[in-house]
Formats: sequence, structure tokens, C-alpha cells
Amino acid sequence: MTEAPTFIGTAGWSVPSRYADRFPAEGSHLERYAQRLNAVEINTSFYRPHRRTTYERWAASVPEDFRFAVKLPRTLTHERRLVDGEDLIDRFAAEVGGLGAKLGGLLVQLPPSLPFKADAVGAFFTALRRRIDAPTACEPRHPSWFVPEAEARLAALEVARVAADPPRAAGADQPGGWGGLVYYRLHGSPQIYVSDYDDTLLATMRRRLAGHRQAGIPAWCIFDNTAAFAALGNALTVAGR
Repeated sequence: MTEAPTFIGTAGWSVPSRYADRFPAEGSHLERYAQRLNAVEINTSFYRPHRRTTYERWAASVPEDFRFAVKLPRTLTHERRLVDGEDLIDRFAAEVGGLGAKLGGLLVQLPPSLPFKADAVGAFFTALRRRIDAPTACEPRHPSWFVPEAEARLAALEVARVAADPPRAAGADQPGGWGGLVYYRLHGSPQIYVSDYDDTLLATMRRRLAGHRQAGIPAWCIFDNTAAFAALGNALTVAGR
């Protein structure tokens, strides 16, 4: 069996001064970052749109095997709540198309108040996948998503459920939904967005990712504990760089 790719990175590509000596001195933050890690999650797209030319510039700044995951706009997930969003999907698709082959995935993070509704979920992800041909992961945060019906619906739509730490429900820290993709988002624990992960957790992540790779399942591991600059060091440790 051919080993599957593993993508390890952080939410955003800033290079804090505490890690500067582990990166090339020359280039933009993204260019320097991409010399040590092979993936990044663009979170700014959640808050505001970016021009297609901006995505094109980012794509041109990184090596051929580097990949971007892009977070869907909150106008789709938090304001329209997955309903009647085809015009916004069209706009987003036109923008992220600027990444070309370096678009590695889409992240759909849902508000904690949004429950699972099979019809709305089916219509939304069908529309999204029809317009953007990229692996898709969903990070739900309402308890109703962590039940067999929701898992089966995501699997049928070929949408992976994010394995998140800290978990919102029992089993939420394990991959779910479609089994053709694994996507870990590590937000920091016990203090979300802040805490540095210890060596034991990071070693566990390395073993999990190795297992997915050997099983032929593409996997992402994104560290979102960026508030105190822990994410980059954690990602470098898991990547072995």
C-alpha cells in the first residue's frame, strides 16, 4: 500500500521571534515558514474575503508540495448557518481557486449553537463540493453532531469530521465522518488557544499520524494554540523538524 501524505502546520504562518533561529532568515513569513512545514491553515478567510490574486501570490510563495487548508467564511457558517449560501459559495470558490493545485482542503467550523439537521447539511455540502473539488473537513461543536446519524451523513457526503482538542463531546477528539481523510485541530489544553502541549501528547500525535500514513489515509494536523506562540513549536516537534 502506498503511504498517504501527512500535512502538519499551524493556523496562520507567523514566525515568532522565539523560533526565528529555526527558519531561514530571508523571505516573507510565509516563504520562511514553508521551508520547515508543509502545510498551513488560512483562518483569516473566516473573517474577511481575500482577492483571488492574493491567493495566487501565496501559492507562488511556497514549494510545489506545500498545501493550504482554507477556512470557510463565517457568513456561510455562522450567519446563514449553512442555508441559502450558494451565492457566497460561488464567491469563495472563485477566490480560493487562486491557490490552484496547492489548495489542499477546506475547513468548515460551525458555531456551538448550530445543531445537526440532515437536509440542510446534505444540501450545503453537496453545493460546496460541486463548486470546489477539495478534501473537506467539518468541525461541529453542537452535541447533536456526535451521534451515529450525523456520522453516517457526513460519511455519505465524503466529509471528514475534525478530531478536536479539547473535545466538545465524548469521542470528539477522535476522527469521524468520512474515513478517507483525517483532520486534527489542536486548540490548546487545558487553556484553549494558549496552552503548550507536552511531549507525551506530541509523541501520541506522531504515532497517530504515522498510523494514518501507513494505512493510506491522508491526514492533517493543525495547531491552533497560537495566542502565546506555542503552536509553531508544537508543529515543528510533531513534524520532526
